[in-house]
Amino acid sequence: MKIPGIIDAHIHFCREEPYFNHIAELAGHENSSEHLKGQYAEHNIVHAVVMGNRGLELSQHNYPDYLSYCIGLDSTCFNTGEIVQQADLVAKHLQRKNCVGIKLYPGYNHFYIYDPVLDPFYQLAMQYKKPVAVHTGLTATSQALLKYSHPMVLDEAAVRYPQVQFVMCHIGNPWLVDAVAIMDKNENVAADLSGLLEGRIANMPDFFARKRGYIDFLKLWLEYLDNYDRLLYGTDWPLANISNYIEFVAHIIPEEQHGKVFFDNANRIYGLGL
Repeated sequence: MKIPGIIDAHIHFCREEPYFNHIAELAGHENSSEHLKGQYAEHNIVHAVVMGNRGLELSQHNYPDYLSYCIGLDSTCFNTGEIVQQADLVAKHLQRKNCVGIKLYPGYNHFYIYDPVLDPFYQLAMQYKKPVAVHTGLTATSQALLKYSHPMVLDEAAVRYPQVQFVMCHIGNPWLVDAVAIMDKNENVAADLSGLLEGRIANMPDFFARKRGYIDFLKLWLEYLDNYDRLLYGTDWPLANISNYIEFVAHIIPEEQHGKVFFDNANRIYGLGL
């Protein structure tokens, strides 16, 4: 399926790491910059946003020009004795043109995103007018704690920081009703549709038939929300097959809304200027 001009608002870019090499292979891909660039040319993907999960050193975040990134924070960034230095490093990232936001991993690192210890980082997001993306929903490891990644945590954060644009990654899956309720109530919360598929699906019509209940449920609540200005296409690459994911999102989003979800919203929310 060809859709003109796609922005993938949620990928990971960890070259030559065994875990990412393995999941890329399961998705029918190769975990390399060359392969990704070729796939993007084939599928009309003009840009992508990397969810950083490395350290805070600037040297750890060098990406090809077709990628922007969000600087990822884990709980080690919230040590009160070092918070000034850590905030200074985050500020240096946000001053970069290709750093388009902050990414939080609360479930993996066991913190609530509305904890006042995060205030310096939210202040930076407001100062530089860049969004804060938050991992919500299920996690990839059993050591994570779901109470921190439940989409409900975004309600208090969105109220406490009304000037911050939040992006609810993975739309809180499987807590879709809660996720939609948070978005319906809080205008400063958007959501990306990444991480809803994994691996390579050989027969998409069969997949749509087998997963009809889940897909109809997802479509129902997106229709209930009826706000396609705050939904972003994303894959969580290399977790999922790119061709499969385009077909999946095109299936759950009304055709007249494709331009917004596949391109416009990410371009606006992440300030890509494309």
